[in-house]
Amino acid sequence: MTTKPHINGIMAQIGRIRERAALFIERELQNEEIHGILSAHGIIFFYLFQQQQPVPMKEIVEKTGRVKSTVTGMINTLEQHGYVEKKQSPEDRRVILVQLTEKGRSIRPAFENISTRLLEKIFGDMPDGDRETLVQLLSQVGMNLGLS
Repeated sequence: MTTKPHINGIMAQIGRIRERAALFIERELQNEEIHGILSAHGIIFFYLFQQQQPVPMKEIVEKTGRVKSTVTGMINTLEQHGYVEKKQSPEDRRVILVQLTEKGRSIRPAFENISTRLLEKIFGDMPDGDRETLVQLLSQVGMNLGLS
């Protein structure tokens, strides 16, 4: 007979991991003297780092899997701190385009280093096979919850 793990235990563990990862990222950002950014902003930066041209806000919403109001709030915060700029599309004035500023582009190396250190901390000395299994299982949990 298998014991079913209690949902609160699973969610609590996921919550603690997320909280510790966020604290690690925010501490590392402070160490790099990068201000005005939270760990949640990382997904926006990593997407914008890949773009050569301004992208519609709607595309950022779709690619990051966050709701529009969350992305709008994050973009507004990043704009206030000078990391991104918004402008209306010349083709369709209803469309808001977003791009990194020079300040935003300049933090890419620090972001990549922090990301590498976080992954090293998360995986520790876990064997590669276990790492792959963990990622697969977490992906399955996400799909079960309706994530793509």
